[in-house]
Amino acid sequence: MKYFKKLLGDRIYLSPRNVEDVEKFTEWMNDFEVTDYIGRSGAIMSLEGERKYLQEDSNPEATFSIITLEEDKLIGTISLERINHLDRTATLGIFIGDKNYLSKGYGTEAINLILDYGFNYMNLHNIKLHVLSFNERALKCYKKCGFKETGKIRENKFINGKYYDTISMDILENEFEENCIRNKNIK
Repeated sequence: MKYFKKLLGDRIYLSPRNVEDVEKFTEWMNDFEVTDYIGRSGAIMSLEGERKYLQEDSNPEATFSIITLEEDKLIGTISLERINHLDRTATLGIFIGDKNYLSKGYGTEAINLILDYGFNYMNLHNIKLHVLSFNERALKCYKKCGFKETGKIRENKFINGKYYDTISMDILENEFEENCIRNKNIK
């Protein structure tokens, strides 16, 4: 697979997501260890269903694969979705599908790269996200990146026989002070 270094970080880069990775994404979207944390375990994803999603439903403006610099290995995906250019808002979506790269800072680096891109290149003002209340690893990561809790939807996700709250978080452009994209031309 050929990847392109659109947003270069220290250990990873973000490359435009490619439909040719459909088998890896289908594998991840059928793995409870991945889907429980993003609230998608109640769905079955076929190879053709994932291919259709990657071809038609991906936002080409800010949808990336997360690739390791050292090995050029696909480890996850990150995107800015529901982009509203009038209000200058977007919703962040991310998951690390390769379990060998969890809890090692790769998610934090990917989020900082896409926040830098969203605020400094796409002219966004507010980037929000939603996270399940039991996902302590993600909550810690989001807070480390500067997100603040803005609310909670009580018991709205049913996973493995229990209801969980969804926590809403956001970050404003003036709250983000990182300079993470290493391949910027204008400093």
